[in-house]
Amino acid sequence: MDNYLLYGITIFLLVFSYFKDSKKTKMALKKAWKSFENILPEFLGVIMLVGVLLAVLNPQVISQILGSNSGWFGVILAAVVGSITLIPGFVAFPMAAMLLKNGAGYMQIGAFVSTLMMVGVVTMPVEIRYFGKKLTILRNLFAFIFSFLVAYIVGKVAG
Repeated sequence: MDNYLLYGITIFLLVFSYFKDSKKTKMALKKAWKSFENILPEFLGVIMLVGVLLAVLNPQVISQILGSNSGWFGVILAAVVGSITLIPGFVAFPMAAMLLKNGAGYMQIGAFVSTLMMVGVVTMPVEIRYFGKKLTILRNLFAFIFSFLVAYIVGKVAG
């Protein structure tokens, strides 16, 4: 029911915007569509990857690898995967919710998402070019270590 309310408010505000300044509204909708077209291939690729993983890995396997019982080994594994993976935030959070529903632990997902957002192994060459090698390595190292603190706190609060 909440979704219908939000959609209704959005449509109302869009119509209001159109009557206030139709030219700006059309331009904004065109820009939004272009952004959607740019994001769509990545989004579909990740959704397909998660779908295949959830089909291949049943909840028992996910729970065994990333579940609460996997302990710090699961946290380290999730942190390493999150550090290497390049997934946008708008995909990472729904994917984390799917993994939680399928048996992953809160600490493990906390480590995965925090390293995913803060550590950039794939983007290191670009970062080195702009910030230098030492700063890039230090930033990524501190972010990686901080993700374990995040995982611990998430585990205590949500777990």
